[in-house]
Amino acid sequence: MAYESPDFFALDELLTEEERMVRDSVRDWVEERVLPDISDHYLAGTFPMELIAEMAELGLLGAGIDGYDCPGLGPVAYGLILQELERGDSGIRSFVSVQGSLVMWPIHAFGSEEQKQRWLPAMHRGEAIGCFGLTEPDHGSDPGGMETKAKKTDNGYVLNGAKMWITNGSMSDVALVWAKLDGRVHGFLVEKGTPGFTQQQMKHKYSLRASDTSELILQDVEVPADAIFPGVSGLKGPLNCLTQARSGIAWGAAGAAMACYDEARRYVAERVQFGRPLAGRQLVQAKLAEMLSEITKMQLMNLRLGRLKEAGKMTPQQVSMAKRNACWHALQIARTCRDMLGANGITGEYQVMRHMCNLESVITYEGTHDIHTLILGHKITGVEAFR
Repeated sequence: MAYESPDFFALDELLTEEERMVRDSVRDWVEERVLPDISDHYLAGTFPMELIAEMAELGLLGAGIDGYDCPGLGPVAYGLILQELERGDSGIRSFVSVQGSLVMWPIHAFGSEEQKQRWLPAMHRGEAIGCFGLTEPDHGSDPGGMETKAKKTDNGYVLNGAKMWITNGSMSDVALVWAKLDGRVHGFLVEKGTPGFTQQQMKHKYSLRASDTSELILQDVEVPADAIFPGVSGLKGPLNCLTQARSGIAWGAAGAAMACYDEARRYVAERVQFGRPLAGRQLVQAKLAEMLSEITKMQLMNLRLGRLKEAGKMTPQQVSMAKRNACWHALQIARTCRDMLGANGITGEYQVMRHMCNLESVITYEGTHDIHTLILGHKITGVEAFR
């Protein structure tokens, strides 16, 4: 049975023709190019490098960037791209999210014209890969505790520190490294091969195995004066980047949930136990109804978030709600679907276990469930509970 995207509230009718065309083209590509081999890459712990050129050809890298040879798609079209990519695998969506939202977007928003001209067209074509260096070994949810330091020199800057859990880290041609200069956070573009700069892939993961996750080590790394972002300083720089990426994660998590739901729905229709299909059992139907309800809520919230972003009205707190909601329920859906498939649910022949393990990372990175809960609590009460 072919994949059937759940659309219980007829949300297709609220999309533009361009948005539907973009989504459908990515959906077809995922079906043809990602799903046949992604399980093997997951088990091997490898990223499918051969797909980068194809994603670039489809215009997926920096799809939401305007100018510099990029397509300048709207937030909903871009969200639908991420939804369909994560239907294939969270690692594929993470690659595109980091490239577009966490590296290309800040270069476009905060970089110099020279930085934009040098990196954005090349990154859109997939000729240069970027990564986002914010999280540190001892500082995840609290970026203000950052220990990576920059020091001004006669020729530029010297960076020292380490970054952890960096998507695209070992494959990247350029890293956007956030460091404190005289106590204030700044962004620096550090190129691969710079003396003292080590990009080390992290092994032994049980989640996001088809993703390049790395540690960045900076030991007296000298960068030129034009490596710094001139357009931003302070934590608002990296936090604005995270807001861009978190909205995409909400779309992506919905795609993973949709993949699991559809696989479980097809499975119970075909699986016969005690003389009849599992689909005819009340407990199974209750689970499907609950999952479809939560997926529909995700879709409605994501679509509204995208329209708010289009209008320039989206707030970080709205993004936190969407990311928190989608990741939490997508993970519950994946777990439920794994249970519905029984022992078959743990094999690579089916998707649900892979999505379930991936979502354990997706619910953690770029703001854990609890951190987004506290962001919302602060907005509701006016009282900060972080400290």
